[in-house]
Order: sequence, then structure tokens, then C-alpha cells
Amino acid sequence: MTPPRKRAATIRDVARAADVSTATVSKYVNGGQRFTADVEARIARAVQELGWSLNPMARGMNTGLTGNVGIVILDIRNPHFTSMVKGAARAAATAGLNLIFADAAESKAPELAVLKSLSRRVDGLIVSARLPQPVLDALFDSGTPVVFYGGPSPYPDYHSVCCDNTLAARMLGRHLRDTGYRRISYVGFPAARWSAERWRGLQDAFTGLDASFRQFDAAAPVAEEGERLASTVLLSGEMPDAVVAFNDLLALGLMAEARALGVRVPAQVAIAGFDNIAYGRYCSPMLTSVDMMSEAIGEVAMRHLVDVIQGVQGTQDEVLTSRVIVRESTARAAGNP
Repeated sequence: MTPPRKRAATIRDVARAADVSTATVSKYVNGGQRFTADVEARIARAVQELGWSLNPMARGMNTGLTGNVGIVILDIRNPHFTSMVKGAARAAATAGLNLIFADAAESKAPELAVLKSLSRRVDGLIVSARLPQPVLDALFDSGTPVVFYGGPSPYPDYHSVCCDNTLAARMLGRHLRDTGYRRISYVGFPAARWSAERWRGLQDAFTGLDASFRQFDAAAPVAEEGERLASTVLLSGEMPDAVVAFNDLLALGLMAEARALGVRVPAQVAIAGFDNIAYGRYCSPMLTSVDMMSEAIGEVAMRHLVDVIQGVQGTQDEVLTSRVIVRESTARAAGNP
């Protein structure tokens, strides 16, 4: 026999588990009122443990809200963005909201249609600070609450959550400087304005030292582009003794092709990137990277978005602290100065 279907939890079950009234649960979930941290934590825990969610149609009739929030990522294949979604999903669940995400696939053409469609289905959006101007204009015209990630908000009065890209690159540059590297190449992604910030921070770390720098532009921040550029970066002119890539995917592509070219990492050239994606720990040599707090950015950005939707005033720009994760790919080989 088919086992009886388990009864879905109700708002009364949540109220009983959290030791509050049903009215308190409703006001909290609908964003109509804030409560003490202890009360909100009890309600959020009860909601999560019981798997309860307010009927979206009922919520919409009461508040004019959908109960949905969205995040637009730039490339679903990049673990940096999937980690952001994970963090955003956790914060959305705590607030009793449904998360919808869309992949812009690192291309400009589909982004406008994606955002227009998504903005009609959500109460607010988390988007990249490097979206093209026409896309941003359309988004603002829709009146949808927005929080930016990746870099500072391109407009005043809008919230953003990011790391300081110049400082992150300066910290990585100091590691390379202190390890003894002096011929530095940077593989950037000019479509992202913080690529220039990373290039500047990298050079700042060597101020006052006799160091040389070369910059190369990637057409896309993907591993395949790192492979394509490897021979140009490594074999044109004097070989650099360290290469820094805009992100870990480019760095991993460079490292894979360096092996095919017979260039030893790190014995002949060090390679490092940004984002600290999980793949970097499992390649050989393991990849040195700057942790740009991907999951934390998603989670904090979602908290900001919930506050914006509920009309709560708070810090508009939040800068998280990045850190350099030193691994084998920038180690000095034995016998090298």
C-alpha cells in the first residue's frame, strides 16, 4: 500500500515551534515588522526545520509581493558564481523567500531579455556591477530593488557587496614579491572594470623594486582562453617568472597548457589567480589564489536585498575581507634564488 502523504506544515505549526503567535510569524515572513534577533532566529529555525513556506498567492494578496528574489550570475560554469548562489540561497531561505537565478552566460545580448523577464517575477534582484549600461537603465526603469556584487555600485543610493580588488591584488603581489619573483605578467579581462583595479594593485606591490610587468587581455574569463593565450604569455619575449590571471579558470587553463608546452610550474614560472574555487585545490600543482569570498558575498548581498525590500535602512556598500591562499603553484623550486 502507498504510505499516507505527510501533512504539510502550517503557520500554526511554525508559531508553536517558535513559541510565538501566528500573527508574529506572518508579520516576520511578510516583512511587515522586525522583531528581536532571538525571536527572528526562532522563527527562521522553525521555518527551516518544518519546511514551511507561505503560499505565494496569499502573500501577494496581503503584501503586493511575490515572495521571490533573484540573482543573475555571469557564468554558471564558473564555481565562483555557483558559490555565490549557494550563499544567497541560504540567506533567502532564512528570510522565507524563494530564490530564482538566471545565467547571463558572459554575453551582453541576452542579459536585457533575461533581466526584464526576471524582474517581473521577483521582489528584488542581486546583479553584477559590470552589467552593460542599457541593461542597468532598463533595470532601474522597472523600479525593482537591486543589490550589486563584484564591485562598488555604479550608482549612488544602491547597495553593493564586494571585496576590494586593488587591495586583494596588492596582497597577492606582496606574496610574489616576498617570494622573489620580479618578471610579472598579468592576464586580465578588460570587460570587467575591476580587472584594471587588480592590475594596478599588483604593480603597487612592487613599488620601489626593479620589477618588470607585461599585460595580456583575455577575450573571456574561461579556462579555454587561458589555454589559448599560454604560448603568447609564456613564450613571447623573455619568459615571466610569475603569471597572475584575472580569475582561477584562466589560471588553470594557463597551467594546463604550460605543461603541454614543456614549461614547469612553479620551477620555471609561478601561476596564481583570483576566486579560490575548489578546483584549484585538486590540480597539480595546487593553485595559489585570492579568496574573494564568493559564498559570503552571495549571503551578505541577499541580506542587504531583504532589507531593501522591507525598507530597512542600513550600510549601502559593504566590503568583505579577501585573503591570499598560498599553495604550490607559487613556491620557489629548490635551488632557485
